[in-house]
Amino acid sequence: MNLSYSNLPSKSNTITKTFQFFFTILTLLHLNVNATKCNMDDESGLLGFKSGIESDPSGMLDSWISGTDCCTWEGINCQFDNKRVNMISLSGQPDKSNSILSGTLSPSLSKIQFLNGLYLQNLRNISGPFPTFLLNLPNLQFIYIENNMLSGQIPNIIGNMSKLGALSLSGNRFTGTIPSLIAELTQLTQLKLGNNLLNGLIPQGIERLKKLTYLSLEMNQLSGKIPDFFSSFKELRILRLSRNKFSGEIPLSISTLAPKLSYLELGHNSLSGKIPDFLGKFKALDTLDLSSNKFTGTVPKSFSNLTKIFNLNLSNNFLIDPFPEMNVKGIESLDLSNNNFHLNQIPKWVTSSPIIFSLKLANCGIKIKLDDWKPSETYFYDFIDLSGNEISGSVVELLNKTEYLVSFEGSRNKLRFDLEKLRIGKRLMYLDLSRNSMFGKVPESVVGVEKLNVSYNHLCGKLPENKFSATAFVGNDCLCGSPLQPCKP
Repeated sequence: MNLSYSNLPSKSNTITKTFQFFFTILTLLHLNVNATKCNMDDESGLLGFKSGIESDPSGMLDSWISGTDCCTWEGINCQFDNKRVNMISLSGQPDKSNSILSGTLSPSLSKIQFLNGLYLQNLRNISGPFPTFLLNLPNLQFIYIENNMLSGQIPNIIGNMSKLGALSLSGNRFTGTIPSLIAELTQLTQLKLGNNLLNGLIPQGIERLKKLTYLSLEMNQLSGKIPDFFSSFKELRILRLSRNKFSGEIPLSISTLAPKLSYLELGHNSLSGKIPDFLGKFKALDTLDLSSNKFTGTVPKSFSNLTKIFNLNLSNNFLIDPFPEMNVKGIESLDLSNNNFHLNQIPKWVTSSPIIFSLKLANCGIKIKLDDWKPSETYFYDFIDLSGNEISGSVVELLNKTEYLVSFEGSRNKLRFDLEKLRIGKRLMYLDLSRNSMFGKVPESVVGVEKLNVSYNHLCGKLPENKFSATAFVGNDCLCGSPLQPCKP
């Protein structure tokens, strides 16, 4: 056999290739070590934040361990090119009692110089004043510190954060007035200060925030007239001012928002005068809430143009007939309760809606036999309030076709039916059929309801074991058993 040595690898080639192999391994190991190393300032800033947290029952920050890659920590995002931390996003879950953080915001966060967005939402127990050290972060554009326990005044120096594109401090305990220098934040597209304890007037300077798409000041103690400055906001889509102490009329400049505004919420104030006709021009309107004010007169005929509206709430005002015929193709929720309407019928555009889940027409002068009302959809109803009308017949067919019903209020009508035939759904939590003409026994299924009132009817027999007070059952013909008098042997 001929063996050609020229085909065999030389000793020097073998050594060279072996060296190259080990060099490659060492290089990869070196790169991997560098890849898992967090920037010193970023790590220090984040661990300083963690040290300010006194309680973390759900282990939200368990992955925040010194010496590991902080870009892999929960709630942390890094820039792709330089691996610097640019976002902190920690969010609690409202339906989980342990998904909270208790503690304060550490000034060490100011070390994270590339931070662009800070999102601390629904953590519930983060306390302390407004974190002024955030002013030391040159790249910060988005602040969402929502549903926590921050308190004190919002400082005027917040006006120095001129790069901010969004500021949300909603759901905290801030007091005092809205700082006037907030008008310096001219790059803001979102300003959300709702659900705090703020008082005083809306600063006129807010009209300088021309890029706003979302303005939310609801659930505070703001007062005075709503400023007439809305012609400055060409991009505004959401305006939420409900649950304050505003007075006066709806300002005319709101009419300039018609092309784009989707949500107009002014409920639970002390606004007065007539509902302006120009609201009928808001063809992009999804939600209109004018409830619990002091509006008088009729609802404008122009409301017939609101073909895309899904949520309409005009309840608890002083509005009078006639209510306009609307051309809504699919209303989701409607509340016209407690005005001076005499509708006689449930409107056809309500009956034909395939997506309605909330219908509240208390004290609206409705005179129908409920068995004759045949809505297109009943399955998705969550809330129905027809109390204080002249409705006769039975609720059995209607309620037995609902699967998601949470509350039914039908008190002070002329309903007459056998209560035992009513199917009580598992989701039903509130049932009020008081002051009607129901008969039969109280079925055992009602004990699963949280709040019950079947008083002043013609019910009879022994009550099932229940948790309700006597007021839920008084005024019937012959009910007995706890919490009423014992049944006779």
